[in-house]
Amino acid sequence: MKYRHGILVLIVILISLVSGCASVPMATPEEDASAKQFIPNKDKSSIYLYRNESFGGAIPVTVSLDGKVAGQTGPMTYFMWQVDPGKHDIQSMAENNVNLSLEAEAGQIYFVWQEIKMGVFMARTILHKVDDEEGRKGVLECKRAQSNF
Repeated sequence: MKYRHGILVLIVILISLVSGCASVPMATPEEDASAKQFIPNKDKSSIYLYRNESFGGAIPVTVSLDGKVAGQTGPMTYFMWQVDPGKHDIQSMAENNVNLSLEAEAGQIYFVWQEIKMGVFMARTILHKVDDEEGRKGVLECKRAQSNF
């Protein structure tokens, strides 16, 4: 009986780790609503990075833009950055570090999906540049996280 109890406790702990929710600082509802209008700035580029999954929800994942920490994503969150045209490097840091480079043009909007996978000791991450339709859909499923810029 004690053996079965121990297994049940272990299962509950594992489920909590996989499905729990990480708490990250959030933008205001007004900032979220404004970003979801997807209005490009003619002099800047917009980059949306979104994490529209609950898997690995207990683990916040640190993200940097051009070598500076932008903040952390949690499940069902996104960042939106207005950047100058040119090359921009996005890094996602979990059990692994992944880089994605974008060559951004003025007046354009770019979408990056941050996928979370099971790692050996904690979550792993993958960054995918996605098309406009998939990106907008993913962002609309999420809430805007607060970014350091």
